[in-house]
Amino acid sequence: MVAAPNTAPRIPYGRADFRGIRLDGSLYVDKTAFLRPLEQHSYVLFIRPRRFGKTCWLSTLQSYYDRCEREKDAFDAVFNGTAIGQSPTANRSRYVVLRLDFSAFGLRIDHLDEDFAYYCFQHLRATLERNADLFPDDVRQRILAAPTGAGQLNEFFLHAREHDIPLYVLIDEYDNLANNILARHGEDAYHAFTHDEGFFRTFFATLKAGASTGALERLFVTGVSPVAMDDVTSGFNIGRNLSLHPELNAMLGFTEDEVKQVLCTYHDAGVIGEHPDDALATMRQWYNGYRFATKAREDVYNTDMVLYYLAESIDTDGPPEEMIDDNVRVDYGKLRHLLTVGNDLNGNFDLLRAAMTDGRAACRVRRSFPQRELDDRENFLSLLHYFGLLSIRPDAPGEPELVVPNQTARHLLHAFLRDAYRDVGAFTVFLHELERLLRRMSQHGEWQQVLDFLAQAIEAQSSVRDYLREEKMVQAFLAAHLGATDHFLFSTEREFGKGFVDFCLEPFVARHPRARHGYLIELKYVKRKDDAAKLDTALAEATAQLERYLADDHLQRQAPEIAYTGIAIVFHGWELARREAVR
Repeated sequence: MVAAPNTAPRIPYGRADFRGIRLDGSLYVDKTAFLRPLEQHSYVLFIRPRRFGKTCWLSTLQSYYDRCEREKDAFDAVFNGTAIGQSPTANRSRYVVLRLDFSAFGLRIDHLDEDFAYYCFQHLRATLERNADLFPDDVRQRILAAPTGAGQLNEFFLHAREHDIPLYVLIDEYDNLANNILARHGEDAYHAFTHDEGFFRTFFATLKAGASTGALERLFVTGVSPVAMDDVTSGFNIGRNLSLHPELNAMLGFTEDEVKQVLCTYHDAGVIGEHPDDALATMRQWYNGYRFATKAREDVYNTDMVLYYLAESIDTDGPPEEMIDDNVRVDYGKLRHLLTVGNDLNGNFDLLRAAMTDGRAACRVRRSFPQRELDDRENFLSLLHYFGLLSIRPDAPGEPELVVPNQTARHLLHAFLRDAYRDVGAFTVFLHELERLLRRMSQHGEWQQVLDFLAQAIEAQSSVRDYLREEKMVQAFLAAHLGATDHFLFSTEREFGKGFVDFCLEPFVARHPRARHGYLIELKYVKRKDDAAKLDTALAEATAQLERYLADDHLQRQAPEIAYTGIAIVFHGWELARREAVR
């Protein structure tokens, strides 16, 4: 971390202006050491989940590489004390930098090509004016007079090549337009945007032409998914997709050591009252666990969520009231088309359900795949990885695995499933009442009311029964609703007593200090056609398993003040037929 000594730097929550952060003394976790290995690659695609610091990284690249007077004059002040500032590369302050952000304008579908062209024109004009010594007035006029955006870029590249002017193009949120078009206007509009003679495809073809002639020396592109890039460039054939490169795993996001150092800084300055070890334990459960390469050495924390926690915890003694910042929630509107066909849930829904209930999925992350192949199992699971809902597990034996990285991802997955049930008209539940019951469950041990509430809701909405055809589907349904609140740290398939319990509800005491009750839940499923004798057998099997799990002394060592109850439940088709407590 780089900060002024003996001070508590400002928390740059929500900020992405690297230059401003450095000049006004705000907190900055030094990532500039990654500039050196990154220079080994000329044309880069780098995918990370939302709110992971992508925009701030592009701002860092601009401050370091831009030759314009504003950036060059501030270089020493901006990079003072950083890793790269102590030993700059030969490329510092060398390039004419054109920076674009494709989330910066609206989505008027009938005028999108015009809006896109005008946006690019504005930023190209500003870039030329910042570098007027290399692009005199007559040259600027000639470049900007070209009738199309692609033509203006071509003129820009042509002049740069003829006069040996090094160019660096930075593109943020490259896939924002494509994702919004797909979600709001469907596959036909998306295909027209990214294929054939679509202006978006033409734009990237122009970049490719500039790179192939040597006019465009460097390119760095970020987004949250490789799908659109595959569709417009057949797998980013301009250069390399470094999203899964182990050396760059921690280029965005914070390592645990970095988070601990930040917490100590603010605690020692008296800004936050919570002890760093306690805060780190909570943040580890909610914000850690992201790994973007099988051979990476460590997990990383979500950048935004760490800063959010700090900003919300100032002058308090514990975690924020809401553990999940709304800014990191996956926009379900952009994903809903992936889970439904008409009014039915599709195979992707089943993949999502299985990944959530199992907590893991055997899968190797694919670097690229087109939109038309998102019904492929590995492609869809890979997409969930890029969105930050699943993460690489490095030590999985045999086939690589993706796992749910933390409580934040688990809550997002739960919400994702609940929304899918609602969207196909299968099930709607009053979440406010469910949350009230779950709170009483954690504080007063009143677990029966929660099961009664869900069972009665199923009884009242017969359409949901079509989706409860087997044990895993019932398990997913219960998980999506039992995990609807932060009163519990919810996990599935957790190991106790040489077995794996279906659900573990560990009370989140750091956030809810009045919580005193935890639960291990074992679910059994009996087909609707089977008789009642099988229900009693299944119940006996579930209670025997729970007795073994509850005898694991790990529970008492971990939280001696918490009373754990085992709950054996048996579903007979869609009906909750048996339930029994084990203490």
